[in-house]
Amino acid sequence: MAVKTYAIVGTGAVGGYYGAKLARCGLDVHFLARGDYRHIRDHGLAIESKDGDFLLPHVNVYDDADRMPACDVVAVALKTTANGILPSILQKILKKDGVVLVMQNGLGWEERIAKTVSPRAVLGVLCFICVSKIGPGRIRHQDFGHVTMAQHTSDGSASGITSQIREIAGDFTKAGISVQMSPDLGTARWKKLVWNVPYSGLSVVLSAATDAINKNPDSRALAAALMEEVGEGARACGHPIEQSFVNQMLEYTDRMIPYVPSMRLDFDNRRHMEVESIFGEPVRAAQKAGAKVPLMEMLYRELKFLDEEKVTVSKS
Repeated sequence: MAVKTYAIVGTGAVGGYYGAKLARCGLDVHFLARGDYRHIRDHGLAIESKDGDFLLPHVNVYDDADRMPACDVVAVALKTTANGILPSILQKILKKDGVVLVMQNGLGWEERIAKTVSPRAVLGVLCFICVSKIGPGRIRHQDFGHVTMAQHTSDGSASGITSQIREIAGDFTKAGISVQMSPDLGTARWKKLVWNVPYSGLSVVLSAATDAINKNPDSRALAAALMEEVGEGARACGHPIEQSFVNQMLEYTDRMIPYVPSMRLDFDNRRHMEVESIFGEPVRAAQKAGAKVPLMEMLYRELKFLDEEKVTVSKS
């Protein structure tokens, strides 16, 4: 198997962490960065991690996709609110037979990206990690870190474990990243939403970290009810999730180091939140399939209001 070259589009918390792990193990990785490009170029990427701190002193970093080489694998780690720039970037840096890894939250982006590249060239990579960018070129990994990989298909059906998944999972494993290979991207995406919908949304509207949400009986009950609704949406869309998964996610969060989800950080810093990908898309998909998701829809509407108001105020 030929050694693959990697491009990281979006050197934030997720892209910076996983890209640095891939580069540290000897893979040829190229990073597209914007605000802290000069800092990374001059000082490298510094990772503070529960698994051990490390510095990547020499980074192949660029502030313009025009100067990047074409790569075998392009990992998209932008916030979905910036995905409008993806078609032109992918055209420049993805090899003709290359693969795109969608390392983003929410629903629907594999399908949209597949309109730019071949549908068979798109994998979903779901990142289960507590990680934050704490300064220029500085990333703090607090907890977890495993990923789930699954193949996109043009009709949304389960693909099984493809050779593409196995090859890229092999590189991630070599880099010390725990990988689960899933045969069904749709189910994997909805399972991630079981956690993302309650904790991302409630962290904003309740101004609370994960531990506070779970410790209070009322907010914990609300989180569980939202998880149940996500499960209803998933089942209606043909991706049944076992009933016990809700309790697993609650217990998973109980064990987690107290964490402020990235949606809350975006809100606090007056950046647009990923409201549509994490809430709007699943709400619309669930309702189209006949599921009733009133709590999800209410949270979606609240977040849309807060997103528009916060960013509008910051620009005034």
